[in-house]
Amino acid sequence: MDETLVIFKNIRQPGYQGDLKSYKRSGGYQALEKALKMKPEDVVQIVKDSGLRGRGGAGFPTGLKWSFMAKNTGKPSYLVINADEGEPGTCKDREILTKEPHMFLEGFMIGCYALGCHHGYVYVRGEFVPAMKKLQTAIDECYEAKILGAKLNGFDFALDITVHPGAGAYICGEETALLDSLEGKRGQPRTKPPFPAVAGFNACPTSVNNVETLTSVPFIIREGAEAFKGLGPPNNAGTHLVSLSGHVNKPGVYELRMGVNLKDIIYDLGGGIRNGKKLKGVIPGGSSVPVLLPDEIDVGYDYDSLRKVGSMMGSSAIMVFDEDTDVVNLLYRLVKFYNHESCGQCTPCREGGNWSRLILRDFVAYKGSEEKLRRLDRVGGNIMGSTLCALGDATGMPIRAFIKKFPDEFRSHFG
Repeated sequence: MDETLVIFKNIRQPGYQGDLKSYKRSGGYQALEKALKMKPEDVVQIVKDSGLRGRGGAGFPTGLKWSFMAKNTGKPSYLVINADEGEPGTCKDREILTKEPHMFLEGFMIGCYALGCHHGYVYVRGEFVPAMKKLQTAIDECYEAKILGAKLNGFDFALDITVHPGAGAYICGEETALLDSLEGKRGQPRTKPPFPAVAGFNACPTSVNNVETLTSVPFIIREGAEAFKGLGPPNNAGTHLVSLSGHVNKPGVYELRMGVNLKDIIYDLGGGIRNGKKLKGVIPGGSSVPVLLPDEIDVGYDYDSLRKVGSMMGSSAIMVFDEDTDVVNLLYRLVKFYNHESCGQCTPCREGGNWSRLILRDFVAYKGSEEKLRRLDRVGGNIMGSTLCALGDATGMPIRAFIKKFPDEFRSHFG
């Protein structure tokens, strides 16, 4: 299986530095120039027509999200980039920021123009220090070259970009918690409505988008909506970055067309299971999505196909584990993470996550029982769908999926 290169087309070239000179030599900022000659609403329409869906996990249509932005409010509008990549197993946005920051910035600038935004923010995970430095260097290059500033690439449109280091909290990957953190408050999800498109950053119209999402925009503007749609099956347009990790021979970040086979990704691109072991399970979209068994992975890797088999594409992080893995210990580690990262605002998440952790601790110590197994499943189900943000679902979904798929392994941990 070969990669389909759009975002990584320069990165895969030997000697590519990712600086402004190298990026311009590869045709960089031509899409921005083209977009600036169009009406902002036409840029939004092209992105809508392309079928681009948000690559942060939710998969919501980007152009449609942009079209929801409140207009003529008398307030400034904002485009905020979510680079708080905290989902376990996910490491794609960091690759973009460290190796191809200018393609991301070009897409960001096009988005700001389309939304009438004159100040954009990039909220970067606080631990991504090298990524922040590389991104800030790229922004400084753009100011020096007069691409950014009082005139966007020479056009009568002012734009400034600010990099904001995150607070080191997973919850700040949720868009409204991110906005609170950006405002200097404690990062906690807001009650919706109002949605950010109406009252977001500083109560102004705001769109929050993922790094990879915006990095796809220059190709769409340059090559057209149909070219992007042609890279994937219906309703699943374009390429996407896959973070492949775990017990495979060739882990890494790869760029693939939507809809390629998940089994082929693992056994062809990933080189199969390391040390000749047998596959035990695959978490196909970051640690929060339901696990799949080996006989369930012969499926297209896209939003709709994975939903049909009871899982999700999420953040496109494929986590593979082999026959020697103790899934009870694996689930315990995941639940500990989500319990620790809960903001504590919603009782089902705060209390349910802690009870799940305590019950699983008994299983890890081989003190489980049938009653505790039923209780764990019940608690996981009660968390789901009852919290302000998706962190509750991220706790409950793995619990219920692991119990459903590996009941005998849990019973092997009975006291």
